[in-house]
Amino acid sequence: MALDTVGYSRLMEADEEGTHTAFKNRRRQIIDPKIREHNGRIVKSMGDGLLVEFSSAVNAVDCAVAIQRSVNESQQGSADVPHIEFRIGINIGDVIIEEDDIYGDGVNIAARLEASAEPNSVHISGSIYDQIRGKLGYRFTELGERTFKNITTPVRVYRFSLAVPNQLPNGSTPSLSAKPSIAVLAFVNMSGDPEQEYFADGITEDIITALSKWRWFLVIARNSTFTYKGRAVSITQLGKELGVQYVLEGSVRKSGNRIRITAQLVETTSGNHIWAERFDAELADVFDLQDKVTQHVAAAIEPALARVEIQQARSKRPETMAARDHYLRGLWHFHQFTEHDAAEAIRQYQEAIRLDPNLADPYVGLARVHFSETVYWNSDEHDELRDLALKEAKQALQRDSENIYAYYILSLIWAHLNKISDSIWAARRATDLNGNFAPGYFALAVASCFAGQLDDALVAIDLALRLSPNDLHKHAWLAQRASVLYLLGRYTEAIESAEESRRIRWFHTAVRVLAAAHAQVGRREEAKLAVKELIEGERGDRTISAVIRSFQRKADRERYAEGLAKAGLPYE
Repeated sequence: MALDTVGYSRLMEADEEGTHTAFKNRRRQIIDPKIREHNGRIVKSMGDGLLVEFSSAVNAVDCAVAIQRSVNESQQGSADVPHIEFRIGINIGDVIIEEDDIYGDGVNIAARLEASAEPNSVHISGSIYDQIRGKLGYRFTELGERTFKNITTPVRVYRFSLAVPNQLPNGSTPSLSAKPSIAVLAFVNMSGDPEQEYFADGITEDIITALSKWRWFLVIARNSTFTYKGRAVSITQLGKELGVQYVLEGSVRKSGNRIRITAQLVETTSGNHIWAERFDAELADVFDLQDKVTQHVAAAIEPALARVEIQQARSKRPETMAARDHYLRGLWHFHQFTEHDAAEAIRQYQEAIRLDPNLADPYVGLARVHFSETVYWNSDEHDELRDLALKEAKQALQRDSENIYAYYILSLIWAHLNKISDSIWAARRATDLNGNFAPGYFALAVASCFAGQLDDALVAIDLALRLSPNDLHKHAWLAQRASVLYLLGRYTEAIESAEESRRIRWFHTAVRVLAAAHAQVGRREEAKLAVKELIEGERGDRTISAVIRSFQRKADRERYAEGLAKAGLPYE
């Protein structure tokens, strides 16, 4: 963090003694205490400025905003002159440590950000913004990419300014967010072992960080929820004080070399338990266990919240529904996987867009419906529907450039348009934005399979199934896994995955794998029955040439063609 006094030379020229005294007072009374409070280390003082190092991006930004607010408040209504104003720049990066100083591009960019900032403001780099997004309740304005002197790569810049209202009045109770909101309480250490306190706190912080990457709901920052640590407070009271609809709470208990972790999600207004899980494991690798628990909880919470929000939207009267309610109601109809419900989903999404044309999710919903119509039902308009879905996915990204569901559906569309490298890029973009996003890994598996990157595809689909073991699209995911296993020559495993898929819901990819794999292991009757299913099914590629056209590798096309030909599927 680079901090500098605005117009210091001019102030010194006008009143040298007064300016020097005012600056020293601000440091002694506000700046230095705030830095200590946020675990910062002053690397060096440069007359009217400071260079400060933090181990946490959240602490750095929280400290900077606290300094600006406190300095501003201390001078409001004061007759003392001169008034001192600061500008602050924050960046994250590797540094070179040399005696009592630090160097490197990370430091240089922080200094450039500070120099570009207005009085009473904080400028942060895009890398800092990515670290703090969803963790602090401050409003940052994106200023776009900026080029700085002696810095080769343009820097994405965000601004916090005291000119923008960012804080509730003192003593007021926060109102519920328009988004669903969740607070994660510090997990309770029930083992009697003080060392497990750090482990419990670490899991809590990691879960907060992981949940904050789901951008359709709000996650309260750690600094707010940890104030309740060790306090007895009802869930209802906590919901009112923090303005949240949901609370995640948990505990850690150690016995010998085993550890038990529990977590539960509770609705604050009713006290109803929405989701609960227990994890029992050997305490061999603490960090590995912490990562696994965090990943599992973060992946499970999102669909649990979505189910509750969808049911609440479905119970509302149409005249009381907002744009997001229509989107959620459309999502429910989409997941029924019938032509009638698809039409109703489209109607709900269109109404959401009418009410709020800037909301990205309804465009994603339309893209998913129109793409699914080419997958689940016979239609003479496949090309037109894919083109429409592609347009809608891009419209969603125009409104929200970090919408992971938009990248997910875009990846699937591009995969079926044989734009495989684009498809892989979109899927990786989704999983880069949220590493716990199971559908993104499914899309990556589809694209990787078409590209002939079979080992990568199997890793991706297994991760998707692990992250969301009860997903509404599990039948499609298992079918994709079966397809990958077939191309790897693991026919028995492919049959097992395909049959598990078909038990959930009829899906042409699973039946296609059953036909080819049964034929390859000599089960001709089972293969012929699967081909008959495929030809008579509600949607399916009815010829070998249609099945193999998306596969980029000749070996994969030949393997599928061989199995399907043995099963009796016509080539053309």
